Amino acid sequence: MNALIPNLTHWQERCDMAAAFRWTARLNMHEAVANHFSLAVNADGSRFLINPNGRHFSRITASNLVEIDANDPATMSRPDAPDPTAWGLHGSIHRALPHARCVMHVHSIHATVLASLADSRLPAIDQTSAMFHNRLVVDDHYGGMAFEEEGARCATLLADPKTIVMVMGNHGVLVIGQTVAEAFNRLYYFERAAETYIRALQTGRPLRVLPDAIAEKTAQEWEAYPGFADAHLRELRAILDAESPDYAA
Repeated sequence: MNALIPNLTHWQERCDMAAAFRWTARLNMHEAVANHFSLAVNADGSRFLINPNGRHFSRITASNLVEIDANDPATMSRPDAPDPTAWGLHGSIHRALPHARCVMHVHSIHATVLASLADSRLPAIDQTSAMFHNRLVVDDHYGGMAFEEEGARCATLLADPKTIVMVMGNHGVLVIGQTVAEAFNRLYYFERAAETYIRALQTGRPLRVLPDAIAEKTAQEWEAYPGFADAHLRELRAILDAESPDYAA
């Protein structure tokens, strides 16, 4: 815990979250003051940290993340209430799915292009896209902005713990993980995979799609890769410590 801010709990997790927000902005994967990341901080996942309403990703700090309870109906009456769509989508997921510890939702360019195609599946055409083989669900029934009813509908699509990404048709992408490092690593690689796929489609030439067995083998190898996601976030935090240390304030 930061000695300068003694009343805040989950300090390490807050710093990880703030770093993820800052780096997402550096990668231009944010959108204005929309989009949200959340992290469960209790055993059943019902209490979670989330970005404050209307704050740009590049200005988020560890201390200004808001802790809320998905089962508290008074949340939206609080003076620090989150954005209504954050409550609708992330609240619904954390309320229903204890395994979805960290939830990251963005409208990043290439993932949203993929979500705009009539067929929003991501074939395993390279090592990166193979990470998501049989671990992705496509929501084909966009019903408007993610207020509570729409958020609850989306949560049902993530019930299978094997699912790590939801391509939200006509909307964007949502990634889940057990930790901030795991979720952010997946978010980063999904955007890269979507870009590779979109650029491959632009050539108009046939795709080299991996056989299912090799794609599944590669996905499992990604899952077992020792410490990769943690190392990724650790290095990003080291850069931020040198260049923008206020993220951890």
